[in-house]
Amino acid sequence: MVSEFSEITDTLWSSAEKLRANSGVRPADYARPVMGLLFLRHAEERFAEVEARISPKAGSRVRPGPETYKAEGAIFLPPEARFSFLLALPEGSNLGRALTTAMKEIEERNPELADVLPKTYQSIPDDVLVELLRVLKPLKINGDAFGHVYEYFMGAFAKQTMQKGGEFYTPSSIVRLIVEILEPFQGRILDPACGSGGMFVHSADFVKRHQKAPEKELSIYGVERTRETWRLAQMNLAVHGLSAKILDADSYRDPVFEEVMAEAKGFDFVMANPPFNVKELDKSKLFDEAGRFPFGVPTADNANYLWIQLFWSRLNDNGRAGFVMANSAADARGKEQEIRRKLIESGSVDVIVSVGPNFFLTVTLPCTLWFFDKGKTKGKRADEVLFLDARHLSRQVDRAHRDFGDDQIEALANIVRMWRGETPELFAGSTDWLKERFPGFAYADVPGLCRSATRAEIAAQGWSLNPGRYVGVAPGETDDEDFRDRLELLHEELEALNVEAGRLQAVIAQNLGEVLG
Repeated sequence: MVSEFSEITDTLWSSAEKLRANSGVRPADYARPVMGLLFLRHAEERFAEVEARISPKAGSRVRPGPETYKAEGAIFLPPEARFSFLLALPEGSNLGRALTTAMKEIEERNPELADVLPKTYQSIPDDVLVELLRVLKPLKINGDAFGHVYEYFMGAFAKQTMQKGGEFYTPSSIVRLIVEILEPFQGRILDPACGSGGMFVHSADFVKRHQKAPEKELSIYGVERTRETWRLAQMNLAVHGLSAKILDADSYRDPVFEEVMAEAKGFDFVMANPPFNVKELDKSKLFDEAGRFPFGVPTADNANYLWIQLFWSRLNDNGRAGFVMANSAADARGKEQEIRRKLIESGSVDVIVSVGPNFFLTVTLPCTLWFFDKGKTKGKRADEVLFLDARHLSRQVDRAHRDFGDDQIEALANIVRMWRGETPELFAGSTDWLKERFPGFAYADVPGLCRSATRAEIAAQGWSLNPGRYVGVAPGETDDEDFRDRLELLHEELEALNVEAGRLQAVIAQNLGEVLG
């Protein structure tokens, strides 16, 4: 099944890329229209299934409308907006115009998709569009598998368009690890920097794997300030049959979903991959009537601890959060250290995981995954934090990228489950690896892999949340942690400087263009 899926995605991507290269269309101008065609192909497949099931009997004048299809988990498609109709248009038809019109009609009949679908097909040559439709025509796979195809294309386009740090796309193995540790079985989920919505999609997959219906168990809330990415998220969720409230807003400055804070005292789960090390933020405009930054605004020109507090403050009294963070945040000094101390003293810092380099599409630096659990402040683990060093766990995807395999994600999540006193889940091949390190599936500290540290031990380390300071090294390994930490911090600083240099170069080019006319 894996090889079959790989063959489908590779063939589709290769065909689409060949068409783009021969057309001269830039990847950035080609990505969204292709995602729109993938969306349309799947939408018709699902529409046809529902139509066959609910079609009225012969002679009946009653015709099911958009709401009926929506109730069955399908998007209503007018006849002229269906993939098969567009594919059958005679040669010489203006296919670009027909596709743009089709997307507008779908939006009109499905208000939740208003201003979401691409409507720029007239910028792509008709012969390229015809071939794209022909390439996608044989695609007949079920909904879950189609979602994986969609995600594959999203990641491939993210590589091509070189979004800084994968701004709209978080690698799926990172998202899946966050979801497996958070265990979002039921409740309200918030992602205040939701990008293309991958956190929500994988949360739904988690619920399905546990034999429940995500549309009944989860309420999804997201925020995305880039309009184009907001549209990607809406399409991604629609492809996966998920409903959500996604705001086009700025989580820093705009209090969002305050009705949830008032009614439910916060969210059950918060998960995110925020932009790292954001600088030049005008903090004088960060009005905090909503209590988003309860431990204070950091003095450093860096937004990491604004994000961290935002995630913490949006949780209800039993809520859990999981998010990606720059390594430097674990040891940051000054006001940031003071904020970190208060978080640790609250008893809600749960798990910290070190992840190695080359997991992201365009940024090579490593990262850290942070997890909060406000419910744990009342239990026996309130005084403890679990540290995991996963830098030596990965598989090589290609020359420049790594990810976690299914068995590695399961193994890491099971270490957390054992530490929490839960039963391990053994579906993806982690059994032997776990038995070797944790006899009887009982949690124990393993040098070089995991350590449960007390609050006093963390205080003795200057309130550091760097797993390397606690986990140590496996027998026979060299203790080069200090050198590695310094090298990673220098690498992170270099990456940030490179990003800033790119931004300044773009500003200079724009200014020069304006001067020269």
